[in-house]
Amino acid sequence: MPQRLGAILAVAFGVSLSVVDGTVANVALPTIGQQLGISAADSIWIVNAYQLAIMVSLLSLSALGDVVGYRKVYIGGLMLFTVASVGCSLSGSLQTLVLARVMQGFGAAAITSVNTSLIRFIYPRARLGRGMSINAAVVATSSVAGPTLAAAILSAADWPWLFAVNIPIGLVALTLSRRFLPENPVRVREHRFDWRDAVMNALTFGLMMASVEGFSHGMDPRVLSLGVAALIVVGFFFIRSQLHEPYPILPFDLLRIPIFSVSVATSICSFLGQMLAMVALPFYLQQACGYDDVETGMLLTAWPAVIMVVAPVAGLLVERVHAGLLGGTGLIMMAAGLFLLAFLPEHPTDGAIIWRLMLCGAGFGLFQSPNNSILIASAPPERSGSASGMLATARLVGQTTGAALMALLFHIVPENSTHTALMLAGIFAVAGAAVSLMRISLPLPEGLARRQQTRPQKVAGNKFSEN
Repeated sequence: MPQRLGAILAVAFGVSLSVVDGTVANVALPTIGQQLGISAADSIWIVNAYQLAIMVSLLSLSALGDVVGYRKVYIGGLMLFTVASVGCSLSGSLQTLVLARVMQGFGAAAITSVNTSLIRFIYPRARLGRGMSINAAVVATSSVAGPTLAAAILSAADWPWLFAVNIPIGLVALTLSRRFLPENPVRVREHRFDWRDAVMNALTFGLMMASVEGFSHGMDPRVLSLGVAALIVVGFFFIRSQLHEPYPILPFDLLRIPIFSVSVATSICSFLGQMLAMVALPFYLQQACGYDDVETGMLLTAWPAVIMVVAPVAGLLVERVHAGLLGGTGLIMMAAGLFLLAFLPEHPTDGAIIWRLMLCGAGFGLFQSPNNSILIASAPPERSGSASGMLATARLVGQTTGAALMALLFHIVPENSTHTALMLAGIFAVAGAAVSLMRISLPLPEGLARRQQTRPQKVAGNKFSEN
């Protein structure tokens, strides 16, 4: 247990750093732009460079973990992320800051690509849900806590400290990782990492992200058409090559497992809805309700705070209740909270906002741990890296699409964009719930199925034994 605790802390520190840094700079973009003498449009690259680096390298690094070991990829990612954070904090121009953010993104991709794979080796199969619940709580909380943490840091220091605070945390995570993370056996010795496929993967996901962002921000249709055409051509040849690979970077072999593919679809729907809401709510609370940025951050804290409580409980429940039922119930709760937020009274009280946010957070927390457990457990052990990468990719695709859809709504329905976004977020949560409930009719992975079929048996001495 002491070694397991150290290992899960190592994973939690690294994952929280990589997820928080996706949004921590957003609040400071106007200040960074002013101090570096760049336009607001150029300052967006500080955020986009990080996300783009993760998207183009995530699946490749997860496949690399299957070849060389997840521990090596994770520690390498932590080292790169920490060094890049030093570069970010010392940057004096947009060019150096963007380059450092790209390096930071590659480090974050290595961390998030194998973190759930490591949990599979940290926890015994029967207790996998407990490890996943901790990881889910960290990811979900970090996903929405970035702006709040940034506001707290900026209230006491300049923007370089947004990145400098990563350095001591990264060093602690590295120390814990080197001491406690388990070595995993590489089971497929004949498998080799294909760099050509990695380049094709990067081009496919890079062009996809650029096309989505370009469409949402009103890019010139001619330029956008060229990007989409390039995406279709590159994507066609990449997918065709992957279909014939025994261990593909884009894991079609895992997507052929029904419960795996359904869990991926559920994850995309849930994160799309969450991101739509988390981008829309600050605008609604500040413009329609009159809150300032600090008050808005404090109110929104209700969402991740509840996740931290509910996610561990869900990790225990998944050992007794079908993950599809838990996930579907959680997303129905989240949808109810989103619809209630969309129809807030004209002058809502703090309490009226907070309990709706808590309902959303409770629903998301109840969903995520079981979903992650069932997704990782359904993949063969030697393909844990690819499963972990697909889990992180589903989250990023949902978040990127949600943010892009919000930007599109600002153009299409500027007078009613936040209300429309919350309604759409609720619809996506309902869709995710429907997909999650489909899993009830599918066979569970062996570890989860065996755990749910087994019940404690009372024996002499008031002790319990389990099969």
